[in-house]
Amino acid sequence: SYNTTSAPLEDLTRPKPVIVSNQMMLATRLRSIRSNLVTAAAFSTQPIDSKNDSPPQRFKYDAPWLHYYTNHKRPDVMNFINGSFQHPNDANMKFSDNIECSDPSTNKVLSYIPESSSKQDDASTTPSSLEQAISAAKGAYPSWSSTPVQTRQRLLLEYAHFLHKKEVREEIAYWITLENGKTMADAMGDVWRGLEVVEAATRVGNDMMGDSLQNLSSGLDTISYRVPLGVCAGIAPFNFPAMIPLWMAPLSLSTGNTYVLKPSEKTPSASMLLASYLNDLGLPPGVLNVVNGSRDTVDGLLTHPDIKAVSFVGSNSAGEHIHDVGSKNGKRVQANLGAKNHATILMDDADRVSTIKAIVGAAFGAAGQRCMALSVVILVGDMSESQGWVDDVVEEAKKLKVGNGFQEGVDVGPLISREAIERAEAIVQSSIDEGAICRLDGRGVVVDGFEDGNFLGPTLIDLTCVNSNEPITNPAYTEEIFAPVLTILTVPTLDDAIKITNNNPYGNGCALFTSSGAAARKYQFEIEAGQVGINVPIPVPLPFFSFTGNKASIRGDVNFYGKSGVNFFTQLKTVTSNWQYQKGADLGGVTMPVVGKK
Repeated sequence: SYNTTSAPLEDLTRPKPVIVSNQMMLATRLRSIRSNLVTAAAFSTQPIDSKNDSPPQRFKYDAPWLHYYTNHKRPDVMNFINGSFQHPNDANMKFSDNIECSDPSTNKVLSYIPESSSKQDDASTTPSSLEQAISAAKGAYPSWSSTPVQTRQRLLLEYAHFLHKKEVREEIAYWITLENGKTMADAMGDVWRGLEVVEAATRVGNDMMGDSLQNLSSGLDTISYRVPLGVCAGIAPFNFPAMIPLWMAPLSLSTGNTYVLKPSEKTPSASMLLASYLNDLGLPPGVLNVVNGSRDTVDGLLTHPDIKAVSFVGSNSAGEHIHDVGSKNGKRVQANLGAKNHATILMDDADRVSTIKAIVGAAFGAAGQRCMALSVVILVGDMSESQGWVDDVVEEAKKLKVGNGFQEGVDVGPLISREAIERAEAIVQSSIDEGAICRLDGRGVVVDGFEDGNFLGPTLIDLTCVNSNEPITNPAYTEEIFAPVLTILTVPTLDDAIKITNNNPYGNGCALFTSSGAAARKYQFEIEAGQVGINVPIPVPLPFFSFTGNKASIRGDVNFYGKSGVNFFTQLKTVTSNWQYQKGADLGGVTMPVVGKK
């Protein structure tokens, strides 16, 4: 346990919410994790079929958010509402006939996802799960927002300390790899980058400080405060099941808001686990809720009058819809959308070996399913020299192993769904049909033991020499493929590369590889993308800063995390006070008040 205010213990009689850290519960959780690690000798990456009324453990770790029905082989994913896991209690809802969550390495169903905004029939008096979650968050808000900021920070500091434990991060990473397909090493990185935002959320007090100015007139002072908004919501994508929820909820909570999180229906378990951890640490019920579903649940969040702000990361079509509907319903919205990130290589002075390794990792890591993945490389220099660079990239990419994310030595896991791989392969074929040269074709790759998986090997599309004064229309360049597909162009000058990059509608990130300080300075000042790397392939800022994509890669004008993130989750309140020591002072009349004028 720890003190909930900065006051001495004898002053704790005032009515403030009390948060108690349940160390015994956390110790039990850690023992459970370690026990499961020991008893998982027969562990398979696939769940075990069973028709028993009390099915055996199907997964490597306990999953209290999964609900098993006696007549189903696969469990249903519950929601986390008001401090506990709950499944929809509407008898008319066909819960297990909803959305399938599948292992992308096999396409076998892992679980079923509820649509939390499912409408009740006219005779039902039971609110939907979404309504219950929002109501719980609204009910918890008065107490949580009045909790001292240092107490909120202290709870998140304890949360960060818990997430630092390797066995805890491995448990989260397991569910990420199972549902998303990325390698365990990449999943551990997913958790770690989210953890860094949790750490940053433990020091929001400085960023929440307002301004003040005294004696604007005799006895007149003005002070401004940053105050929380109320109930906020987050809509997370499939590609970072831990990092993006941790971009959203911790900063919202530390600034005094309550939260409703909707994870991707393709990767729900990491969010469930993260919420249960924070609950075990003593977060009051209702402060953080997790609901599952797809578009109906999203629209329910966007139109609900009690939701004050919405955060989103995902595709352009979804993001534009969320920004449009949310804004029309009076929400503050921040939305990170698609990208087409360009890397420019100055062939005559870039470090060839390290640059090629960096390009291959940034293009094909996580199977290209990153919003900051490098999808275009622009080689600058003679066309005759570029072929050698292309050959080297191909050879380096061939070294990557495609397979199931749990297997040792795998570099590239599966795409998230059948639809994703079919779309990527269709774009590759269309680009070839329109004149592109496929230097490395990853279509048709088969992984032993996982023949039904959504695997696409590293693929390299060469558009040869392009003219920077003409639009590039090949679909390999114009489409965000979101797959391990890299497009290479060659231009004669750095000015041409900058022009091509700036003409692209997206502005998430870009990179330059060079040993020339002058070229680097020119590039970073003339390029328009919001996040620039100089010899850094994926320039995602650490949470001391903010994630600053721009142009078509963002909707709304307030960025994620950092000081900008604090500003998103708070609003300014300004108080002007007039304290006159003498009686009979002039406190105003019918004319416009003018301060400081004699």
